[in-house]
Amino acid sequence: MTQHPKRLFLAGLLAATLGATAMAQTPPPAAPAAGEAPAQPAAGKQRPHMNPEQFRQRMAEHHAKRMNELKAKLQLTPPQENAWNTYTAAMQPPARDGHQRMDREAFGKLTTPERIDRMQAMQAERQTAMRQRGEATKAFYAQLTPEQQKTFDSETLRHGRHGKRGHGHPGGHGMKHG
Repeated sequence: MTQHPKRLFLAGLLAATLGATAMAQTPPPAAPAAGEAPAQPAAGKQRPHMNPEQFRQRMAEHHAKRMNELKAKLQLTPPQENAWNTYTAAMQPPARDGHQRMDREAFGKLTTPERIDRMQAMQAERQTAMRQRGEATKAFYAQLTPEQQKTFDSETLRHGRHGKRGHGHPGGHGMKHG
């Protein structure tokens, strides 16, 4: 079995730094009462597709909600507020203006070396952003009491998973168990 240290490092760093902003698991549907048949979705019924702007709005609302919940659980003191504000500013989802995904048609017109260069530049941008979020998280964490650090650790780990198929889960990306 080949180890991928870069992937493992990035997955661990992602879980540690983005846990507070990752999407929370969707709660399971309520179990049917005894003797009651489980509800079946209507045939052919699909969730309506959101446009990118609606999706970004929904994710921004979810991010704000998660950050408010985390702040409440941490029970920050007034001297910690400045560190919290710096941390939350660093953890804001990036603006998509300069980071629009390249048009497939335009990408297809590039030569292979140009595509490689473009992908490496995008990866470098993501790594820089991840490093900045990591440093902001470490600086904020250092301002917390040991009890608050335990809460932060547990809350960011729990929400660092990407649903049931996230990193380290069967069917997800990441370490395979067994």
